[in-house]
Amino acid sequence: MQVENIGELVLYKNKQLIAFNKPPTLPVQEDKTDDKSLLNLAEIYCKSSLYLIHRIDRPASGIVLFAKTKKALAFINAQFQDRSIKKTYLAVVKNKPKQSEDKLIHFLKKNQKTNRSYLSEEKTPHSKEAILTYKVIDSIDNYHLLEVEIETGRHHQIRAQLSAIGSPIKGDVKYGFKRGNKDRSIHLHAWKLAFKHPTTKEQEELIITPPDEVVWNAFDFLKKQKA
Repeated sequence: MQVENIGELVLYKNKQLIAFNKPPTLPVQEDKTDDKSLLNLAEIYCKSSLYLIHRIDRPASGIVLFAKTKKALAFINAQFQDRSIKKTYLAVVKNKPKQSEDKLIHFLKKNQKTNRSYLSEEKTPHSKEAILTYKVIDSIDNYHLLEVEIETGRHHQIRAQLSAIGSPIKGDVKYGFKRGNKDRSIHLHAWKLAFKHPTTKEQEELIITPPDEVVWNAFDFLKKQKA
């Protein structure tokens, strides 16, 4: 996708960190296409190199945090490793989960050739534990809005785990949704990110509402967030 003004996507910045609201279909970093990435655009905006801390999937949207220094990178990475960072997503599904809230634990293995993760209930060679909790927070005629918190940051984790319980994310044909979205996005949004600042050690929380789009806009929960 084309980004007209990268500065309009800046959510948060200081001498150590900068965060952007990534639009759906923009890759976080360069991939097999020649498309510009968020990292490319962010470095142009900052006029300096940045350090990639974490990723969200290309078809998803929401908060992406970069470090400006190696020291800040190490400090935030440590929080990801000890799972003290709180990462909250919003997801839209057509099939309402049987449980209105639950904790899901699976073991994921990524297939590099297909760029897809496969689940198992038990640990298998080279698989990694994937843990998330979800709850249904709103519903409209055809879709349901889920709040998802991940304890682990595995490849395609939310997409694969929600698909495993029969609730693939809207537009996500790779994980079982019947139809893709016209713009090749999926209705998965990195909504909140809470972390400790590298120098002040104060707790920071970033929040950004989902894209301005018909289905996202139909949920009362999100209307109240924008009010």
